[in-house]
Amino acid sequence: MRALLTAVFRKEMRDHLRDRRSVSSVLGGSLMGPVLFAVMFSVLASWNRQDKPLELPVVGRAHAPSLMAFLERYGVQLSDAPPDYESRIQAGTLDAVLIVPEDYGKDFAAGRSAKVQLVMDNSRNKARFTIRRTQALLSQYAGVLGTQRLMARGVAPELASPVRVEEVDLATPERLAASILNMIPLFLVISCFMGGLNVAIDTMAGERERGSLEPLLLNPVQRGTLVVGKWLATTVFSCTMVVVVAVAFMLVARRVPLQDLGVKVSLDAVAAAAMVGSVLPLALLASAMQMLVATFARSFKEAQTYLQLLMMLPMIPGMMLALSPIQSQTWMFVVPVLGQELLVSELMRGEPLGALPFVLSTVGCVALAAVCLAAISRLLSDEKIVFGRS
Repeated sequence: MRALLTAVFRKEMRDHLRDRRSVSSVLGGSLMGPVLFAVMFSVLASWNRQDKPLELPVVGRAHAPSLMAFLERYGVQLSDAPPDYESRIQAGTLDAVLIVPEDYGKDFAAGRSAKVQLVMDNSRNKARFTIRRTQALLSQYAGVLGTQRLMARGVAPELASPVRVEEVDLATPERLAASILNMIPLFLVISCFMGGLNVAIDTMAGERERGSLEPLLLNPVQRGTLVVGKWLATTVFSCTMVVVVAVAFMLVARRVPLQDLGVKVSLDAVAAAAMVGSVLPLALLASAMQMLVATFARSFKEAQTYLQLLMMLPMIPGMMLALSPIQSQTWMFVVPVLGQELLVSELMRGEPLGALPFVLSTVGCVALAAVCLAAISRLLSDEKIVFGRS
């Protein structure tokens, strides 16, 4: 039986490795996640660089010389705002404009609240960092002036702030990084389904459409052995893609300047290996499920349609965890897809995990994979399935 199983496995591997175009397309599709990660966070880091000079156009600079001196002392590059600054802000060529009205000096000298306007477009992500820095500097200047005015009147500045809140953040750098990099578990799980997609379709629906499935079943090979051999070949492609995507994320995380976003990521080889180990059991189930769905399909195109819908499965818990993180419980690790995404998330957060979550996630995936393989073997005994070409 082992020799027959090896023969089936080698035959499937040889057939699919010859199709280099199909392998390249799957590889390129799976690597879209790391590429998207690199581009998106590189752009965000360039927007949020602390050493980037703050350029601020101002209307009425002469009305607030002390404010202008304060901003320049903190490295702000001031300039005169163009007449059409509103249209430029809406077009995205300007981030923000500070307007100092003519009566600013009169109110300032009288000890009243002097008003300034910060014109901006909060719908533009690129401008938000400039807006936050400008608002922080203006608030700092207002605080300094308030303190000076109270001290000039013989009043302790502490009386204006009867309660002072000091924040104590217990979040570790790993937890902060995991809250931002929550797309990595989703793409790792998706790679399980993408890696063996074409192989699963071709081993079942493709062979039946070409008419090669019936001669294959006539060989003195048990249907279970035949199914397991095809499943092993599909699983190899799926596991390989998971490893490739994990290595790509590890390399990209080292190159992207995440420190400009205030994120510290320690995605080394050990962490990447742990994430791969937590996701690989899902590759066993994904390959079996895809083969089961492809067995029902009457053609290659029909199988593609069904399996594209199946690709939506890992996105449901991934989007749920990204939009509304939940507290992991023991029973959740048994649920396929959800358990793997929780495991990767917990590993990225640096949470101490025992062996139980890994065992539960593996048992859940292996058990369902065995059910799917048994169902495929039974379906191959049905003439309607074997000869049901249209």
